[in-house]
Amino acid sequence: MKSIYTLLISLLFVFSGNSQVDKNSFNYVIRNNIKKYNIESNIAFENKDTEKGQILFDSLVYNHLIGTSFEDYTLKSFEKRKLKLSSFQKPIFILTYASWCIPSKGEIPALNKLAQKYAKDVQFVILFWDKKHDVKKIARKFNHNITVCYANESYKNDESIVSNLKHTLGFPTSYFLDENLKVVNIKRGGAQPDKKSTYVKAYTMNYNAFRDGLGSLLIEKNISKEQLSTN
Repeated sequence: MKSIYTLLISLLFVFSGNSQVDKNSFNYVIRNNIKKYNIESNIAFENKDTEKGQILFDSLVYNHLIGTSFEDYTLKSFEKRKLKLSSFQKPIFILTYASWCIPSKGEIPALNKLAQKYAKDVQFVILFWDKKHDVKKIARKFNHNITVCYANESYKNDESIVSNLKHTLGFPTSYFLDENLKVVNIKRGGAQPDKKSTYVKAYTMNYNAFRDGLGSLLIEKNISKEQLSTN
């Protein structure tokens, strides 16, 4: 009789634990909306309708993902080894890359300039979907104001972050989180200057694209639009 009672208590605990799902978490919301988004965006891609694809992405972000809460992921950085997102204690800009996905002309210098300017108010994180040894060379191109991290399917503790970020919205993707890890905005990576663009034009396009995303975080930190409009 005692063993049956113990079993019932255990089952009750399991069911009650499973029922306590945070329906405002990014993981929960993205999983419940990504299938429909992928179907529609794949059709737009096949039709070479980039405008429709962007509209679908923006709709997913603004109608479902903004306001959700990120999991307090543990990241592996080159400098500090392991650190949790909550340890930054300020708004966070996460840009996901892969070592085989080459940033556009002027993209890294634009990120370095912005990080140098706003590092006091925003934590800049570059997250590569790679093993550590594959990222070492490109990681050196980012300045000390940017925390360069890496995650890969082959690392057992990276399963959650890879599944919920890499295998949903892909990369490059920019995530803008407030100090409580709530999603303020999500955008694709930097600008897409054409091959004929001069370095200055490409740099300016990337600088403005990333600064536009940072604006929502910086305004929340009471930095005026006038300050944001200056280089």
